Amino acid sequence: MLSKFEKFNRRLSGWLEWIGVIGILVMMLITCIDVLLAKFFTLPIQGAIDVVMFSQLIAISFALGLTLILGRHIQVDIFISSLPRRTQGVIDSIASLFGFAFFIIVVWQLYSLGHSFQIAGEKSMSQLRLSLFPFPYAIALGSIPVCLVFFQRFINSLIRVVKG
Repeated sequence: MLSKFEKFNRRLSGWLEWIGVIGILVMMLITCIDVLLAKFFTLPIQGAIDVVMFSQLIAISFALGLTLILGRHIQVDIFISSLPRRTQGVIDSIASLFGFAFFIIVVWQLYSLGHSFQIAGEKSMSQLRLSLFPFPYAIALGSIPVCLVFFQRFINSLIRVVKG
């Protein structure tokens, strides 16, 4: 059962990572075109900063889950690795529970922010006047796999505590 959950989460995170890759490509494309147009034709793209900024949000938030799964984040565990296995499991379960609770709150608050932006009709300050509400929703969606990873790690660490 747990391995199916892990496979599902990895697959979901992989699909969301591709959305993040598209965000990076859009960021690169807009930046290159904007620089070329500004330097050679003195005609910069209006609102390029907004597009790059929102593409960066998408790239980062949709890569969070797979980054956490692959362990490509900063982690210091010199002291913890010297502790007994059961103690490591207890510490890991507490840390995973805190991470899970934190990201549940993050998803909830991002959903609330997106909803308030949607109701208020908030738009970006540039000439593009992009609606802001889809972006908190997107970041919340990209954070859901992070919640699932922390939940999975919590269960795995509890199993490690019980088995010793």
